[in-house]
Amino acid sequence: MKRSEVNTIIREADAFVKSFQFHLPPFAYWTPEDWRKKGPEAKEIADHKLGWDVTDMGQGRYHELGLTLFTIRNGAPENLKSGRGKTYAEKLLIVGVNQITPFHFHWQKTEDIINRGGGKLRIQLYNSTPDEKLEEGSEVTVSLDGVVHTLPAGSIVTLLPGESITLPTGLYHKFWAEEERVLCGEVSTVNDDLTDNCFLDALGRFSDIEEDEPPLYLLVGDYGTYYLYAD
Repeated sequence: MKRSEVNTIIREADAFVKSFQFHLPPFAYWTPEDWRKKGPEAKEIADHKLGWDVTDMGQGRYHELGLTLFTIRNGAPENLKSGRGKTYAEKLLIVGVNQITPFHFHWQKTEDIINRGGGKLRIQLYNSTPDEKLEEGSEVTVSLDGVVHTLPAGSIVTLLPGESITLPTGLYHKFWAEEERVLCGEVSTVNDDLTDNCFLDALGRFSDIEEDEPPLYLLVGDYGTYYLYAD
């Protein structure tokens, strides 16, 4: 993706979020120059990959296969082992109409996906097999706003604004928006995009960026370039 495209996507995403009277934290608007001036007090943001994340899954077709996310808070994997500190994460997802986030599951993360507003969120579900394929012969059991549902494999669940689904570990899910863009919330256990995503097809979780203009705001993958204290 070109940086100019990423910058445009972030501007549009920020305006979309604000249209719901939702406000992002201050670090959402730190410029590259701001980051160069930050000291170790900001390490949690960089280390836990808080902030903007725009991905085309390495396929170069962002509006067909991609997602914009903003991680608001996140703990560390070791917190889950110790039971101390932040054992949770919170994100926003901006899902475009017919813009697919492809089939994937998580080995460690359990997550609630909430339609915070906009159009309909459509989510297709399959159990995973031991060899990480789609289990086409087994029913899927999920909780929708605290109510348990058992559905045929491959079922597509529709979430209207205000509705949510709990996605347990090992459950393949693919989602997209219908009618209008959707502002999604994600509340989960600790998020680790480096080691806890299993995609059905080989895809790149993060995009390669062609630097045709300076960053408006940094992506989570930019911290190592602009922030002195990034690991």
